[in-house]
Amino acid sequence: MSLLDQFFVYHPEPWKEGDWSAAGGVPLEDVWFQAPDGTKLFGWYAEQSAASPVLLWCHGNAGNMIHRLDNLRALYRLGLSVFLFDYRGYGRSQGRPSENGLYRDAIGAYDYLTRIRRIRPERLMIFGRSLGGAVAGELATQRPAMGLLLESCFPSIEAVARHHYMGLPVHWLLEASFRLEDRLPHLSLPKLFVHGDRDDIIPIELGQRAFAAAKEPKEFYIVRGADHNDVPSVGGRAYFAKLSAFIAAAFGR
Repeated sequence: MSLLDQFFVYHPEPWKEGDWSAAGGVPLEDVWFQAPDGTKLFGWYAEQSAASPVLLWCHGNAGNMIHRLDNLRALYRLGLSVFLFDYRGYGRSQGRPSENGLYRDAIGAYDYLTRIRRIRPERLMIFGRSLGGAVAGELATQRPAMGLLLESCFPSIEAVARHHYMGLPVHWLLEASFRLEDRLPHLSLPKLFVHGDRDDIIPIELGQRAFAAAKEPKEFYIVRGADHNDVPSVGGRAYFAKLSAFIAAAFGR
């Protein structure tokens, strides 16, 4: 990982001790598992029921799982089981982040659910937000699932770098590429893209470019007035209703 990758791509935060298991009625189970290369990773599993859809959540590039706790609670209340995990170098997970490392981490999370918890792929919805969209897209090329939910995603690191640096080829200095747009044409599972129309980190035009690269079935849902990090709160009931309807339709296929 180059110094520029640390500045531009990955912004992990270390774990903070606290009574995180007291999550407002959400039964959080601490989970330790391994990526295929042996890196030890940490996640939370919140089980709704033995038959509910399971959301495998690949989060964005900053912070750690603690910062997604309120959102996890809201998703759980939709009737979903949720597995949220930290990439290597984030929170309690070991190692240092890298593009291939994050891909391995997602495969490790998926394999934990299917091999250890015996969850069938037709119950699994892969959810990727921001940088996690590229991770989720790669995972969907490697493992089967009932659907792919991509929020505030981008086609590639190159596209994001060119936007923020006035077209300069800053991406040449980065090791990471995260080319989601290369994966999407090969994915036949149902896909829902969600994006805020006031996103100043990943402009909606970049989300629409990723959407254009995807093959059917696909849908693009705009959250009016939302920036990059407030899509769930700005979207409110309509946003969660959209996610719930998409997951229910994919689950019933």
